[in-house]
Amino acid sequence: MPVVNRIADYAADMATWRQHLHTIPELEFECYETAAFVTERLREFGVDELHEGIAKTGIVAIINGQGEGPTIGLRADMDALPIPEESGLDYASTNPGKMHACGHDGHTTMLLGAARYLAETRNFKGRVALIFQPAEEEGGGAGVMVDEGIMDKFDISEVYALHNDPGNPEGAFYTTPGPIMAAVDTFHIHIQGVGGHGAMPHQTRDPVMAACGIAQAIQTIVSRNHYAVEDLVVSVTQIHTGTVNNVIPDTAYLNGTVRTFDPAVQKMVMERMEQIVKGQAASYGVEAELDYEVGYPATINDTDKCAFAAEVAREVSGDNRVVDSMGRDMGAEDFSYMLQARPGAYLFLGQGDGAGLHHPKYNFNDEIAPVGASFFARIVEKALPLS
Repeated sequence: MPVVNRIADYAADMATWRQHLHTIPELEFECYETAAFVTERLREFGVDELHEGIAKTGIVAIINGQGEGPTIGLRADMDALPIPEESGLDYASTNPGKMHACGHDGHTTMLLGAARYLAETRNFKGRVALIFQPAEEEGGGAGVMVDEGIMDKFDISEVYALHNDPGNPEGAFYTTPGPIMAAVDTFHIHIQGVGGHGAMPHQTRDPVMAACGIAQAIQTIVSRNHYAVEDLVVSVTQIHTGTVNNVIPDTAYLNGTVRTFDPAVQKMVMERMEQIVKGQAASYGVEAELDYEVGYPATINDTDKCAFAAEVAREVSGDNRVVDSMGRDMGAEDFSYMLQARPGAYLFLGQGDGAGLHHPKYNFNDEIAPVGASFFARIVEKALPLS
């Protein structure tokens, strides 16, 4: 079964919705205008229940099927990124310094397309819960929505989500059972030394050298403290210090990211980083403080739900356009919180060539919106069949 014909009829409308959303990017939990647009469309479609203000600007809409049955959750993220847009599009961002550089405008549109079809046809038992979520990029909006009780309040039994994937063939699906995306943590290291004249380093306790030593030493966590076949990334991404060429500064700051799948590996990294920071600080005669922030957990697909989702994807795009064992990705995703609360699956949807995610020239490919909407709709119809 290819793209649902009725959803294909919505293609022009979906492109219009998506391009409008692209002009109004909003950050984190502040998705007020986006949420207003979504609720307006959902009311037009005739959903049965509309619950607003969850996690500040999140929405859950309920569509009842024909007869009793469980509730399937479908999630789309709505927030954008703090990136100045350089796409040159006619419908580029009108909010300076903000941009839909990850395609959440497209994700929202795909779920709206599925909502329109499901509200019109109701060719299923039970219910569908349409989850429109803020703050995926920063803030963990999925976790906030779970903490505010959406899984229990709406009796959601399983949950699914999609993410567009630039560089992979248009309309192809990619997923894997078990861990699919990593846990993400952030570390901050603050170094306090004693500054002075650059020509008289013996009178200082140089935080610059300490920062360099710490940055190099924490790389040994990956190369010497963990089993080589286990996935682990420790990346220093920022070092800030100094002002001019002839002054040794008082302070330095390092920042970076840690990606893991195994909680035991995560715990080891935290312990070793603390030991290294303290040891390196002592060796350079400075003071250093580690602030380690535990972030989103690993995104772990339920094995059975992942197999079911792949089967649905094959119906939509064809057997040769679904990869159901893609392996792990070191990126992170707060849908992990929803998968901790309920079984389900996360999939990538190829959108062809173009700028990559988080790039200032990125643009969602409107051609794949009916594909994603069809996937969402068929998940419900196949999981909750009338006959």
